[in-house]
Amino acid sequence: MQKSKIYYTLTDEAPMLATHSFLPMVKAFATAADIEIEVADISLAGRILATFPDFLSEDQKIEDALAQLGELATKPEANIIKLPNISASAPQLEEAIAELQSKGFAVPNYPAEPKNEEEKTIKARYSKVLGSAVNPVLREGNSDRRAPKSVKDYAKANPHRMGKWAKDSKTEVAYMTEGDFYGTETSVTMDHEGTFKIVFKNENGEEKVLKDSAAYKNGEILDSAVMSLNKLKKFSKEAIQEAKDKDVLLSAHLKATMMKISDPIIFGAIVETYFQDVFNKYKDTFSSLDINPNNGLESLLEKIKGNEKEAEIKAAIDAAMQNGPKVAMVNSDKGITNFHVPSDIIVDASMAALVRGGGKMWNTAGTEEDTLAIIPDRSYATFFSSIIEDMKEHGALDPTTMGTVPNVGLMAQKAEEYGSHDKTFQIANNGTVEVQDENGKVLLSQNVEKDDIFRVCQVKDAPIQDWVKLAVNRARLSNTPAVFWLDNGRAHDREIIKKVEKYLKDYDTAGLDIQILNVVDAMKFTLKRAREGKDTISVSGNVLRDYLTDMFPILELGTSAKMLSIVPLMNGGGLFETGAGGSAPKHIEQFIQEGYLRWDSLGEFLALQASLEHVAQTLDNQKAQILADALDVANAKFLAEDKSPTRKLGGLDNRGSHFYLGMYWAEALGNQTKDAEIATKFSAIFEQLKNDEAKINEELIASQGRPQDIGGYYKPNWQKTDDAMRPSATLNSIVNAI
Repeated sequence: MQKSKIYYTLTDEAPMLATHSFLPMVKAFATAADIEIEVADISLAGRILATFPDFLSEDQKIEDALAQLGELATKPEANIIKLPNISASAPQLEEAIAELQSKGFAVPNYPAEPKNEEEKTIKARYSKVLGSAVNPVLREGNSDRRAPKSVKDYAKANPHRMGKWAKDSKTEVAYMTEGDFYGTETSVTMDHEGTFKIVFKNENGEEKVLKDSAAYKNGEILDSAVMSLNKLKKFSKEAIQEAKDKDVLLSAHLKATMMKISDPIIFGAIVETYFQDVFNKYKDTFSSLDINPNNGLESLLEKIKGNEKEAEIKAAIDAAMQNGPKVAMVNSDKGITNFHVPSDIIVDASMAALVRGGGKMWNTAGTEEDTLAIIPDRSYATFFSSIIEDMKEHGALDPTTMGTVPNVGLMAQKAEEYGSHDKTFQIANNGTVEVQDENGKVLLSQNVEKDDIFRVCQVKDAPIQDWVKLAVNRARLSNTPAVFWLDNGRAHDREIIKKVEKYLKDYDTAGLDIQILNVVDAMKFTLKRAREGKDTISVSGNVLRDYLTDMFPILELGTSAKMLSIVPLMNGGGLFETGAGGSAPKHIEQFIQEGYLRWDSLGEFLALQASLEHVAQTLDNQKAQILADALDVANAKFLAEDKSPTRKLGGLDNRGSHFYLGMYWAEALGNQTKDAEIATKFSAIFEQLKNDEAKINEELIASQGRPQDIGGYYKPNWQKTDDAMRPSATLNSIVNAI
């Protein structure tokens, strides 16, 4: 029998802390099925170090775990459990670099504005670390994301708090009506194999190749689109005035980590427009200090420290905020606004929290108010505006009765916008950008002005075929309607619709309810069914997948961290993703301050169960199936006994929840009758854990209530973090002995 191996990713923030506690238990239990657990460091710090080996001493160099996992994902033996990682914004990248440098790693500074060829090369290398560096590499398959029945049943019996929606709520989404990606998009399906290049031509006819020799195959879809910076700023100015006139909070919601080229620029344009007088007045000072509005207000305030005009600039910023509309807060207690850091306002989580909260965001006083939410591009803004309008009309959803909305997502092989990073450019001058094939034929063309954002997106044909197949299979297996969220008014979606209609004919869809609806109609249809307690499968592209798999789980379950995300890799392997990490930064901050970790690892438990089942099925490892079945029983008991972390210091935290999961898992393994050796071994382990339950809890709780030294945020000290996350000597001795 082939050796069984599961790759478990080490990531960042709260999930990283949880791994230090849970992984020793996973490794110990896995030995019962002769499964090896290998840790792969894909943390932000790990990715930086792997990118710059030439700047490090021999003992500091590490393997490029992400590249290795990316290669593995294309092979049938792949079995990867992926936890949430930081999709770094530029400010986060700079913080991580500074921490690494302070620890003696001589990695170069990030040159946001390169001044020579060397700095251009360094920036290009860092571009592979910024933003959604991980997911496009690992996602060699499409996504099947859903709430397991046990989780859904628990949520219905123990509903989370939902804010109330008022019919006269002033909360709205503001979006552009022209000059956005949606309005300018052009799309073509290729009918042969070849290469393309992206060429900029200025008004004098001079050419510059922006990207050369990108490959395409027959049947692939290519898009081009432009975001007009002038029209974006004009729209932003109007939205700012509208928020002031309506006396509501102003907020911006973007994807400045995943869409690492375009969205920071869009964020910066909104910030610069709001503080237009400040940026105009102190233009020279800001230039000398290398201040970029794309990095937000926090970076600006940090860079003016010690400058002779610091007090004057701060006063001007305060005046702008007094004269403008109130800005929504990320943290009222700390004075962190929606404009402080681009990575603080990731639209997936921020808008889902807004909808769950009755359309409210926080003001400077720490009370909730209605908001005008700026989401400039219509491609997805209508997703959020349509759910807000439905909430105003029908009120909040009821978690005790609402149906569930699983998702089948097109994300394999850098599908759609997620593959655009190396094909997105801010244009230097007025002119035209052309996408030309290998013979110089113009495939796509866009007129551009100085500072516009131009991008090309690409979708391969094989992932679309796989996506349609997965949607049909899920619809049949669950006997649930499936809706393709595709907008005939968008050029890209029109090409996708043609393919969906073509490939659906390859399957027996008799008796299935499969529809293609635009975003607004799909939202209305899905919400109507959800209110009636009925389930609906959403079948969507990559970015909408992110929005759907945060929005509905947060409304159904209170969090998206409890979702099961299975990615059947196209070459036969499996990728098992845990829930989103939107709250991970707050959790690690709380842990460092007071030794309490609220992170809920249920997503890890569910992913591990699916991973073990994959081992059993692909490698005929019956002991792995026994582990998986017992873990299923343990997960159900874990939920029934309500052993997820509590919200308050002094209660059960993440480490305590791991103890109970381990005890229930051992109990289930002891009770099973398929393998007597495993039953005998784990019955004894369960008895030890049960007998020492009070002592273990006492040791775990005793570790709470004081600051924790883990030796770093982005690259903590391994031993210190282990000590902090495994404070029960009694539990450790039992687990280590397995």
